[in-house]
Amino acid sequence: MTTTNAREPRVHPVPILSLRPTQMTVGMREVKEKRKRWREHGKTKQADLLGKHMIPVVYGPDARYYVIDHHHLGRALHDEGVKEVLVTIVGDLRMVEREAFWGVMDNKRWVYPYDAKGERRSFRDLPKSVADLKDDPFRSLAGELRRMGGFAKDTTPFSEFLWADFLRRQVSRKAVEADFDKALEKAMAAARSKNAIYLPGWCGPLDDD
Repeated sequence: MTTTNAREPRVHPVPILSLRPTQMTVGMREVKEKRKRWREHGKTKQADLLGKHMIPVVYGPDARYYVIDHHHLGRALHDEGVKEVLVTIVGDLRMVEREAFWGVMDNKRWVYPYDAKGERRSFRDLPKSVADLKDDPFRSLAGELRRMGGFAKDTTPFSEFLWADFLRRQVSRKAVEADFDKALEKAMAAARSKNAIYLPGWCGPLDDD
């Protein structure tokens, strides 16, 4: 057995900066929103949330933990000064040779090595910690588009990044950074079009024919 499907929570805290990301970017607008919500809670509530929101990881070679979800939360917690988090082991790949590790991760769709331009990069270019994650404003646009009902939440891995890449071809980065709300209107129109029908969670209008 090379993996385990049972999620195994680690009951002891793990240093947040020891977690290795499996993607290159996050939407910093979304990170800021998570930071704002975190600050609205008192210390007791924050401790309770840390106990409930465990970070899903793959246990990899050299006994490192590789984050496969909740990168935005991890970055937000780090930026808020949180030093340790609890993790849930989704897969155990410690027995995989280091040279083969990223190939296995890629095959299982547990890694997304695309940069802020939507271009695929070498696995060696992945950030070494959540503090090194870069901003992709189109990931923020895709996240807000989903919250506004532009597309449905979907189990497809990295579905919001697939939408971000679609939106990258519909709206200019300059437009997103200059007027986010106006860019969101354009994104909504594009999301409802037949051009987006191949994307996970598409819920645009269907013709009767």
